Amino acid sequence: MSFAKLEFFNPFSRSIKDRAVFNMLMKALERGDINGTKRLFEATSGNVGISLAALSNVFGIEFRAYLPKPTPKATQVLLKVLGAEVVMSDFETIDPAMVQYVVEEAKKAGAANLNQFENDDNFLAHRLTAREIEEQLRSIGKTPDVIIAGIGTSGHIAGIASYFKERYDTQVIGVVPAKGEKIPGIKRLETRPKWYFQVEIDRVVEITRKEAIEGAIRVARGDGLLIGLSSGAVFRAYGKIAGELGEKTYVLIFPDDGFKYVEVFESYLGMV
Repeated sequence: MSFAKLEFFNPFSRSIKDRAVFNMLMKALERGDINGTKRLFEATSGNVGISLAALSNVFGIEFRAYLPKPTPKATQVLLKVLGAEVVMSDFETIDPAMVQYVVEEAKKAGAANLNQFENDDNFLAHRLTAREIEEQLRSIGKTPDVIIAGIGTSGHIAGIASYFKERYDTQVIGVVPAKGEKIPGIKRLETRPKWYFQVEIDRVVEITRKEAIEGAIRVARGDGLLIGLSSGAVFRAYGKIAGELGEKTYVLIFPDDGFKYVEVFESYLGMV
């Protein structure tokens, strides 16, 4: 039996990133990290930026998003609709060099930088995500045998893994792009995602961009759900894992919906 955690019900970015962003932002405000400057810079490729832009409006903060070159146009437009200052960088992906560049830019401008890639408030937010999954499954008399999630900053997969590994004999499967491939929201382990190396992940599955797109389309046509590309990658990884492990209770983390990726679908379907 398989279940999907539909994180596009979060209100600001329609993604799982609302959880991490809200926790990071509230903790920073409590510490006074932002109160003086009221300016915030962040390296982002999508949902974190959208969530930060939305919540910055709520708290009266000026937000600047630094984006890598391949960032979808829809993300850029949504950030501008929310009033964020958008800076397109020369980086192909958010690697340690880009993260450090934004850290330095924030220092020079006297702005705050949450640094989602190093900030433990990201990881800790997803201990609560895990508890929510546990409560939802418990309500129907289930516990998770296998959890499958993408690896981006590694915050959500690590937070979930740490929680369930303490309580159950749950296998946690990570999903990354195949070598030389780019899938929004997930990254290869060569980028050294911080929390991945602090918890026990049982296995990592590589998925191509084409597989991720086809996974999203298959879910759309089979279940009527418009999911994003990292969700499509998780779905394809599930297909591979379930074929090996057989009948178990699977939980798939679907981080966002498909609306930000219309251009990708358009190109794949030969509509351009």
